[in-house]
Amino acid sequence: MKFLGLNAIFHDPAAALVVDGEVVAAAEEERFSRRKHGKRPVPFSAWELPEQAAAWCLARAGLEPEDLDGVAYSYDPALVRPGQQGLDERWEDLRTTYARRAPNFLATALPGLDPAQVRYVPHHVAHAASAGLAAPYRDSAVLVCDGRGEAVSHLAGRYADGELTVLAAQELPHSLGLMYEEVTEHLGFMRSSDEYKVMAMASYGEPRFLGELRELIRATGDGGFRVEPVDWAGYAKRLGRGEPWSEDHADLAASVQRRLEEVLLDLARWLHERTGERRLTMAGGVALNCVANTRLLAEGPFEELWVQPAAGDAGTALGGALHLAQAAGEPAAPMPGADLGRGWTDEELAAWLDAARVPYERPADLAAAVAAELAADRIVAWFQGRSEYGPRALGRRSLMAHPGRAANTERLNDVKGREQFRPIAPMVLAERAADIFERGPIPSPYMLFVHDVRPEWRDRIPAVVHVDGTARIQTVDRAGDPLLARMLQEFEVRTGLPVVVNTSLNTAGRPMVDDPRDALECFGSAPVDLLVLGPYLIHRGKVFAS
Repeated sequence: MKFLGLNAIFHDPAAALVVDGEVVAAAEEERFSRRKHGKRPVPFSAWELPEQAAAWCLARAGLEPEDLDGVAYSYDPALVRPGQQGLDERWEDLRTTYARRAPNFLATALPGLDPAQVRYVPHHVAHAASAGLAAPYRDSAVLVCDGRGEAVSHLAGRYADGELTVLAAQELPHSLGLMYEEVTEHLGFMRSSDEYKVMAMASYGEPRFLGELRELIRATGDGGFRVEPVDWAGYAKRLGRGEPWSEDHADLAASVQRRLEEVLLDLARWLHERTGERRLTMAGGVALNCVANTRLLAEGPFEELWVQPAAGDAGTALGGALHLAQAAGEPAAPMPGADLGRGWTDEELAAWLDAARVPYERPADLAAAVAAELAADRIVAWFQGRSEYGPRALGRRSLMAHPGRAANTERLNDVKGREQFRPIAPMVLAERAADIFERGPIPSPYMLFVHDVRPEWRDRIPAVVHVDGTARIQTVDRAGDPLLARMLQEFEVRTGLPVVVNTSLNTAGRPMVDDPRDALECFGSAPVDLLVLGPYLIHRGKVFAS
């Protein structure tokens, strides 16, 4: 059977396709439209659908809309409670109206689709399915935490043989995700977009406001929590975009981050007591907080923790499709990886380069050639295989650099045009990771945890060591990505370092590069030394030779 899942209601519109229980394709609309997060998270954008992502998913499988057995829409307007606190009073009716009319909108966007095939999947159930049904095991406790769904902001439950039992849900207006969004905006960043910047800033501060926040943000002992209104200005003045931040702002970020971790630990302990499960799966935007994830695994009651790599709202497209497949009696296979987006053959990539009249070469040993460039301290744009589903660059659309040059942190942040407090991350061979990193799960293929860098390595790879001595690693498995693994091996031969800097291939405010045109445009506008497009190398000096 064939099920298409769609996320459209809040932000990060996306589409995913599940065929006979297998994940075939998944992609975010931003990668096609080149509009960061696809659209703004406001009610009057709820009509915007992931039309290009959905059409591509179908084309990938050679399907037409009429071939589908169901389409999941990851929001159920019947669950919205008019007048409930926490909703946007001015515009909520409009959002709900758009959701109710989504079947007809979709039939217009995907000609041939029967509107009756569209089925509403509750937002947090779709999040839960994206974790519990996509994980590498059938049974797990599941925890979902984000800004909001229809009427709640959290779900705690259990998957047993693919069936979900909901044990707790927190009603609005109480929301850990909305609380974190509020402080994101207060610190001068864009809410529903830049929350990861708060997590990064927190490393520069001390949680000196923690005692007061513990009174306002707390678990209730029944699987839920309370978030009282917080006077953020009482801790630090509101920042405008681009304004310099102070110690107060860093301390506020640190305090909020620490309190978030504590409440999540309380929720996890309650859930463990109710389920007795060894494994926890997580989704929802809060699950992208890799610092909190690491503390949950280190101090929480669960032995294993698996986080959906597209944990934000984009992942509900996948969760919705998996939910329909499971309901139809087709048990979901584990998610095969995050590389679920678009890819091109070597011949297609060469045609792009020929059309652009760009000089290129095809080395006999690509891994060795790229490793030599990195060892010479050149910045490399790496474009390989199918693009990643989710917000992390995982060696498909990555910017790479030498980790042993401390100046490369500032250098890459300049290349990307972003704040200098932002860390850059390491990729490392899976079999070498434990030699360099500790206090975190290994393997860690999706960059969803932080690890302590062993003291003896901190001076050797300073570019990827954050101010608090941690790094957000991606482990690379030889079987799963042999080319990337060989490049890392060749880099170690030249430098003695089995680690390479890995950050997303984009510039500030732009989505990650997805197709060859995006790669060429980014290469042409940013000071990158080398573009690796499939098997081909494009040298900046040759392209821009005078």
